[in-house]
Amino acid sequence: MKVASIQICSGLDRDANLATVERLFKQAAEQGAELALLPETFVFMGGSEIEKRQMAESQEDSATLRFLSGQAAKHQMSIVGGTLLLRGETDRLRNVCPAFDSAGALLALYDKIHLFDMNYQGESYHESALIDAGSEPVMISVGDFKAGLSICYDLRFPELFRRYVDDGCELLCNVAAFTAVTGRVHWQTLLQARAIENQCYVLASAQSGEHPDGRQTWGHSMIIDPWGEVLCELAGGEGVIVADVSKSRLKQVRLSLPALQHRRL
Repeated sequence: MKVASIQICSGLDRDANLATVERLFKQAAEQGAELALLPETFVFMGGSEIEKRQMAESQEDSATLRFLSGQAAKHQMSIVGGTLLLRGETDRLRNVCPAFDSAGALLALYDKIHLFDMNYQGESYHESALIDAGSEPVMISVGDFKAGLSICYDLRFPELFRRYVDDGCELLCNVAAFTAVTGRVHWQTLLQARAIENQCYVLASAQSGEHPDGRQTWGHSMIIDPWGEVLCELAGGEGVIVADVSKSRLKQVRLSLPALQHRRL
């Protein structure tokens, strides 16, 4: 199966962001992708808390979910739709990753479990002040593969991905807006670690560039095989990367080094 990771630099203009995504979906489909990932907060990024609240949608009447459904059906391509902000049951919002099948049907919504709070080298982020954390891992089926969903900061918590592999996942998807300061030292290491320790493909789609609030994101979207080899990477800017994922390659890695069978704890 061919899979694609899409990289963009989202800003405050929703229509412009969606136009970029639509163009890149077309490129992914033209390259034969059967599954495409978008990065976190693809529809709107860089605004104030007030602006984020204004942009948040209701799940029942979400123009963004309709857009993604339409794109999946148009290109007959499954989509892991980055994230969008949905209004929750409380005063706080949800940071949600939707997934659609190739007919445009909504397969699942994954609420980000681990919320990004950081104070380092003058950069401060407090996602938990605005977002309600999710509590449940979410898996989807795409063709003959089972995929586990995760969002950005979730990447630092290996127990989530071990849960996915225990439940039969072969693809681990991470949609991200990693900061440049953390991405420079941690992003690739964490992605390869999740691939190697779980003997799974890792598909990572990232934001890249400078956003309206001054935030710098790291980019470097990647597709990594179960041996930890980077199959393709997009360092910076917007674009699409495509790679093949193979059941035979998974089987080869897991038979050659049956680490998952050697677990003691």
